Amino acid sequence: MTRVVVLDYGSGNLRSAERALARAGADVTVTADLDAAARADGLVVPGVGAFAACMAGIEALGAGPVIAERVASGRPVLGICVGMQVLFEHGEEHGVVTKGLGLLPGGVTRLAARRVPHMGWNTVDAPADSRLFAGIDPGSRFYFVHSYAAGPVGGLTDAGALVATATHDSTFVAAAERGALSAAQFHPEKSGDTGAALLRNWLSTL
Repeated sequence: MTRVVVLDYGSGNLRSAERALARAGADVTVTADLDAAARADGLVVPGVGAFAACMAGIEALGAGPVIAERVASGRPVLGICVGMQVLFEHGEEHGVVTKGLGLLPGGVTRLAARRVPHMGWNTVDAPADSRLFAGIDPGSRFYFVHSYAAGPVGGLTDAGALVATATHDSTFVAAAERGALSAAQFHPEKSGDTGAALLRNWLSTL
């Protein structure tokens, strides 16, 4: 069975991610043990709340180099929600810029929308060659809860990433895939059968 670690750095929807991955067929451990995170077949970086708080938790644990080394050596990592956002170069909240892990180009800024947070179900426009969205109907909906989003899309595609987008008044990055790194702004663990299909797709790449 595929071994997956959900990284516990003091933030995130740990138990719901654990349950969803187990239902998708993984042997899941929720832990702050960096050796386990390095050895696992797949590493999930969750995250909820503020970018700066999540980065502080990752730095306090010393997890940044482990995440970066996994990606550099082709060992899969999946970031979810703010766990996706911290993979980028920086995040700006309330005028304060916080350095991210820098594994994806670009930054995270407040959504350009009349109603924030973007909360609820929304469709995602994914590229045809996406591994995460393979076999998932284009009209399928995923569950979002966020006030900030990553971009720009062009910087990601120029860097060789596959980018899925969603629209909430303006278009934003809903998911990204580059090499061993995958990321979703929405919550697959809260997205019912469609989210389960996406998690199974990710597990199939491990």
